[in-house]
Amino acid sequence: MQVTQTSSEGLKRDFTVVVEAAEIETKVTDKLVEVGQQVKLPGFRPGKVPMTVLRQRFARSIMGEVLEGTVNETSQTVLNDNDLRPAQQPKIEITKFDEGSDLEFTIEVEVMPDFEPTDFSKLKLEKLVTDVEDEKVEEALTEIAGAQKNFTKVARNRKAKEGDAILMDFVGKIDGEAFDGGSAEGHQLELGSGQFIPGFEEQLVGQKGGDDVDVTVNFPENYGAEHLAGKEAVFSVKIHEVQEATPIEIDDEFAVKLGLNDLDDLKATVRGRIEGEYNQLSRQTLKRNMLDALADAHDFDVPPGMKETEFNGIWEQFTKELERTEEKLEDQDQSEEELREEYTAIAERRVRLGLLLAEVGRINNIDVATEEVQQAMMAQARNFPGQEKQVFEMFQSNPEMQNSLRAPIFEDKVVDFIAELATVTEKKVSFEELTADPDEDEKSKAKKKAPAKKKAVAKKADDSEEKPAAKKKAPAKKAAAKKSEK
Repeated sequence: MQVTQTSSEGLKRDFTVVVEAAEIETKVTDKLVEVGQQVKLPGFRPGKVPMTVLRQRFARSIMGEVLEGTVNETSQTVLNDNDLRPAQQPKIEITKFDEGSDLEFTIEVEVMPDFEPTDFSKLKLEKLVTDVEDEKVEEALTEIAGAQKNFTKVARNRKAKEGDAILMDFVGKIDGEAFDGGSAEGHQLELGSGQFIPGFEEQLVGQKGGDDVDVTVNFPENYGAEHLAGKEAVFSVKIHEVQEATPIEIDDEFAVKLGLNDLDDLKATVRGRIEGEYNQLSRQTLKRNMLDALADAHDFDVPPGMKETEFNGIWEQFTKELERTEEKLEDQDQSEEELREEYTAIAERRVRLGLLLAEVGRINNIDVATEEVQQAMMAQARNFPGQEKQVFEMFQSNPEMQNSLRAPIFEDKVVDFIAELATVTEKKVSFEELTADPDEDEKSKAKKKAPAKKKAVAKKADDSEEKPAAKKKAPAKKAAAKKSEK
């Protein structure tokens, strides 16, 4: 094998590799001998098939296998001999090969940058913390009580208003024909809750118990059930009674109904939950400050291919957001050239930080245990009540999905490792300061402020933690009349 390095520019390396025809022929012959020991052909005993017959029958298919194996093997040898760590899958192209001649191919590879992580003991980081005020606990208790509303029939048969509930029967029809899921009996609906499609609840405001009313609505164009999307429907509604919400006393009895010992126990539980949320927010501010400091302390080249891939992801997200909001690129506060320049800088920052954290983890033998990935898989599965087993099995059978869980766990472990070495000081702030959006006041790392309408796209990757879905599934009996959930 002859290897010639043809280019070395930045992080890009190009090689030309020539494998002699004799070596290819030897590998083909060895494969044919191996096949000859196993293949059964009419007129020949096993292991006694002549080489000429084997070559005639199998040489073409074996040649493809040999070429692929030779290219993979020799490419890895080139990388190992030159002590190269590829940043991405090398690009390989066969440039010359005829049967009986040498094999010639090229390798284009982008390598990992060579850099030395900063001394983390010199990092000075600030962590914002805040105390849980009694007022926040009371607000949370009020919210919990509000979600436990009790409705009782109004003393006098008055008109329904927003915030009331009505007990009703309804039958929905499209073009005079009832449709599945569009009917229910004895259904309780809180007016103003937004449970039903737009326009439904509003038409029941002002009605009384005993009234019969036809409610005409249009299903949204993007409604989940295709056979209903965009259709006009008429619901024949029979109102049995109007109900009003009765205030819930937040006391020991209320706490017991929620499975706790008494009101003090409920308050302590609520305070603990809020403290957990505050601690998570504090951790996010520390992580953001850390990554800002690390970005400022490191300035090494990043592989162009990785930067391009990251940029393409950001740009795709941006253009999809434009489509969703029905905006146009030319209507943005910056030109396309300026936007591309800004997002390229953001992409470069993300890649650089990702490489840095990966290197810190590699040097310090930080790894994610199988048990940690399994715990994350179970946590994800719990987000789908009733489908936990299917979701867990889906993760088990999909390595890419497992990697999507492993990556943030690894990143958090590296962040914790760095935080242990750095000097971290806590700063008491208000809740408003703790939850303030840093993008409101900070300039992007591209040195230009991102317009508010595209802030979500320009936001740095280091503070883009996922939030759990808050919505619950609607009962089946009212699924057709409920708003389409995303």
